[in-house]
This record gives sequence, C-alpha cells and structure tokens, in this order.
Amino acid sequence: MDVKNKSPSALSLADLGWSSFFQDQLDASETALRPARIAIVHRSRMSAETVDGPARLLLPPKTNTTDFAVGDWVLLNPDDDMLVRRLDRQSLLKRAAKGGRVPQLIAANIDTLFIVTSCNDDFNPARLERYLALANEAGTKPVIVLTKADKVDDTAEYLEQATALQRGLDVVIVNAKTPDAAAVLAPWCSDGQTVALVGSSGVGKSTLLNTLAGKSAEDAQETGDIREDDAKGRHTTTSRSLHAVKGGGWLIDTPGMRTLHVSDVSVGLDVLFAEITELGPECKFRDCTHSHEPGCAVQAAVKAGTLDPARLERWRKLDDENRDNTAASSQTRGNRW
Repeated sequence: MDVKNKSPSALSLADLGWSSFFQDQLDASETALRPARIAIVHRSRMSAETVDGPARLLLPPKTNTTDFAVGDWVLLNPDDDMLVRRLDRQSLLKRAAKGGRVPQLIAANIDTLFIVTSCNDDFNPARLERYLALANEAGTKPVIVLTKADKVDDTAEYLEQATALQRGLDVVIVNAKTPDAAAVLAPWCSDGQTVALVGSSGVGKSTLLNTLAGKSAEDAQETGDIREDDAKGRHTTTSRSLHAVKGGGWLIDTPGMRTLHVSDVSVGLDVLFAEITELGPECKFRDCTHSHEPGCAVQAAVKAGTLDPARLERWRKLDDENRDNTAASSQTRGNRW
C-alpha cells in the first residue's frame, strides 16, 4: 500500500485509523494482541491491514463473517493471526434486508460517506435521501459527489437540487478521471481518515477510487460504461474492500446499490427532514400525521409555499417504510432471541 510513499512496514496504527476510542477498549490482558483493520470480507475468509502489511486471518470455528464489516478493528493472536475479537465500532453503515431479516453491513468506522451520483438520469433525489438517512443514523458525515459533469451543459440544476436535500450538506462536483478530483475531495481524505463510496452502478465510483488511490493501470479497479438509453451501469465492483488513499486516508469501495430499504433510521430521518421535524411540535395534535388533521403546522407550511409538497410526500413514504421495516426487524430479532 502506498500511503504518502510509506512502505507497509512504516505504517502506524494512527495511519490505519486507530484512535483513543479503540485503544480505550483494550484491557491489560490484551496488550500483546495485534490490532488489525478488516480490508476484505468473504463468505469463509477475511483479510486485514496491519502495521506490518496485509494479513489473512485465521477464523475460530463457527465464526460468521456476516457479523463483520470492512473497516472493523479486530484483535489477532500475533503468533498465527487467529481472530480473537472485534472491537466496538465508532460508526456502522448498514442497510435493511427485505422482510425484516438481519441487516447487511456496508462499512464500519467511517468518518465520511461519499454519496456518488452522476449528472444524468441517475440523479434521483428520493434515492439520495435514503443514503443521507443511513449516513445520519450511522453518525458519519455525508458528502454528495456529482460526477460526469462534462456530459451536461449546465450543472447548476443538479447542484441546487442536491444542496437542498439537507441543511448544511456538502456537495461537490468532480471529474472522476482527473487528478483534480483528489484535490477537491482532499479535505475528507487526510491522514487516518476513512471514507466510503456508495451509489448506483455506472456513476463513476470505480473511476474515482482509481484516481484517489493513485492505482496503476495493472492494479486499477475495473470500470464499466453506462447504457445511454437509461444511464444505468453494470456492476464492476462485486465486494467491499479497503484501499489506501494518496493523501493518507482510507477508502472503502462498495458494490452499486439500486435497491435501498430503510429501517431503524428515525434519527437519520429527523436530521434529513429537519424542516418537517421542527414544525411537528407546532401542530395542534401531538400524534399529527401531517396529512389531514386540523391545525397541522406542516400542511400550513405547504399551503404557504415554504415547504415543498414533493418533499413532504417523500418524507411520508420513508417514514412509513422505516416504521414498517423497523417493526418487522424487531419481530425477527425477538424470534431469534
């Protein structure tokens, strides 16, 4: 791994993203164990990055790799790299599985989530809001990255729509193929920082990864073209993986996601739709659904033109879905336990 031209043996735990949050979890009996950061998770095996370079983990019997996410910190036996235990996470990005099943882990211990979308038919405010809700709930900073700006005459409309999705949201425009992209995204990719890339297939995530990681032609992640008729891309990334960024940080690449269910994201939705959340206490009824009740402050804002009715409809759809999926997930967990 090339991190600021350091050799793998020159990496420190801090370079890998280690902090006092993880150090404080170690007890006196664990000082001899070897910290490692999960880099790849497969069905029956895992690999990690350590201060001594990549390591393939030995897994104890009955280890379920679906309980681990790329970006997790674990402790290993220094003699044989046998997994001892996983440390608590500072943040966890996960998505709901259909039918209330156990959620799918996307990435752990990330500081920033790059939500990548392109300036074409892929741009979908409703889908971007789903990613934002997940990021908010996980406690990680979301940044919307607009790609393929060279394909449109004017990016102002895309920039305006994206910026309006959440208060204080950072939105940047990049050409994923040029070195300038690394400079634009550098504020979130410094030493020890971890970012994750999410978005649909074909929006330029793999191209952006190659640029940020400075990958050579032989090491570059495969990229794929999009269909011109519907701007849909094919999956070129098939698994999640951890990569060193030229600026000193780390990047987790993820497969394209076209379906994104929400569950257990009530806090994330409150942050995302703050203009609706803040009006709730002004409604006449405490349990107001903001749909038909008299004295509804939210409906009054729609009539006054200060709240976009399309925004309210998207909130209602996500709030209903979150409530239904959260209930189903809780029932499934209760049956398992």
